[in-house]
Amino acid sequence: MKICLIAEGSYPFITGGVSSWIHSLIASMPEHEFIIYAIGAEEKNRGKYVYQLPANVVEIKEVFLDAYLKEDAALGKRLGLTEDEQQAVLSLLDGSKGDWHALFSVLSGSKVPSVAELLTSKDFFEVIQRLCEQKYPQIPFTEMIWMIRSMVLPLCLVIQNGMPQADLYHSVCTGYGGVAGSLGKYLHEKPFLLTEHGIYTREREEEIIKANWIKGHFKDIWIDYFHNLSACAYSYADEVITLFERNKEIQIELGCDPSKVSVIPNGVKVSDYVDIVEEKKNDAITIGAVVRVVPIKDIKTMLHSFGLVKEQVPHARFVIMGPTDEDEEYYTECLQLVESLQLEDVTFTGAVNVKEYLGKMDMLVLTSISEGQPLVILEGMACRKPFVTTDVGSCRELLYGNGDNYGNAGITVPVMHFTQVAQAIITLCQNEPMRRRMGRCGFQRVSAIYTHENFLAGYRNMYRKYEV
Repeated sequence: MKICLIAEGSYPFITGGVSSWIHSLIASMPEHEFIIYAIGAEEKNRGKYVYQLPANVVEIKEVFLDAYLKEDAALGKRLGLTEDEQQAVLSLLDGSKGDWHALFSVLSGSKVPSVAELLTSKDFFEVIQRLCEQKYPQIPFTEMIWMIRSMVLPLCLVIQNGMPQADLYHSVCTGYGGVAGSLGKYLHEKPFLLTEHGIYTREREEEIIKANWIKGHFKDIWIDYFHNLSACAYSYADEVITLFERNKEIQIELGCDPSKVSVIPNGVKVSDYVDIVEEKKNDAITIGAVVRVVPIKDIKTMLHSFGLVKEQVPHARFVIMGPTDEDEEYYTECLQLVESLQLEDVTFTGAVNVKEYLGKMDMLVLTSISEGQPLVILEGMACRKPFVTTDVGSCRELLYGNGDNYGNAGITVPVMHFTQVAQAIITLCQNEPMRRRMGRCGFQRVSAIYTHENFLAGYRNMYRKYEV
């Protein structure tokens, strides 16, 4: 079977949990051929892969969202959109339920020869005029039309780019990736599966609320827009797979049909970590974080908490393992914070082979603002390492269990509460028997429940249902 696997902002351009998940899934299923439909942020990354693509990847199609509106179209051209077609475009923007069938028909049809001609057309002008009159009369029209153009440009590019032919479409997120999968089903009448690691809508909503570049009166429009993208994916998907029960509940709250949703947890090859042995060369306590240095991982909370840890555990060291080049501005801010807090014994390793470091860690920390089911926690548990994590995604379920009897594998704390993060770390620093007990509990849980074999069996069975 030929499967078009759709990735947004991840594989094969950057490392991380979702990218590792995709790579593992493809490499472990040589019986299937895969097309990678990769949606990236910046054109400069075209062809720059950080993974060696498995042999069963037969094609890769790259789409980048940093395009700008080329002024090569005649301004004010009339495209001849019908009232229903204009209403379909408006439904994407006004908070109502989007008419995606009509949108796909308009944006992939002959009436819209290019994205530029749509966004500079008289028809689009009239849609924005209607939006302002009906919902946002207080917003200057020029501000609205430029903002809406920049908002829908990436979506239009994805839709106009088309989709390669495949036997099955499988997106690993909603958003633009979910729309691409829906488009594949619309154009080629093939099944569409959706796996949602984190809740895309919630993550975008958090980013928009915090964003300084979006004015207050535009935030609602952006939030409604991303809700509409997720609604598209939920409605077109034949089945929706999530990683844990709480995510399933949220998806249903957001409008996904409950009968579509099933749970397939992540898994790791526990055997890959049995040879990692503890390496203690001195009395120092080494605290590790396996994480991309980006805002959603909230590295700054880690650093603030470590400042408090050092006051009570002066022999503690902090090692942050993961790429620093994804958001260089944020990485610079983190380095400046280390300097301003006068922190000692903090190391940013950059991208490394984490297995070479895990044996040196006494505990691991994750302070993300949002997560799904972090593979890094499963990997750490396979190494018998206790965790301190924020209470996001499935972190609580992984550390405390979900009705099993394995015991606690770490401590969860509220998001962005660096004092509570620090206190949890200090508790583990000062109690070696607790660290070892939690490490054993985590190993038992991951070995019984979150195995790579269980993960693969779930997706093999899912794919098998759609084999021709």
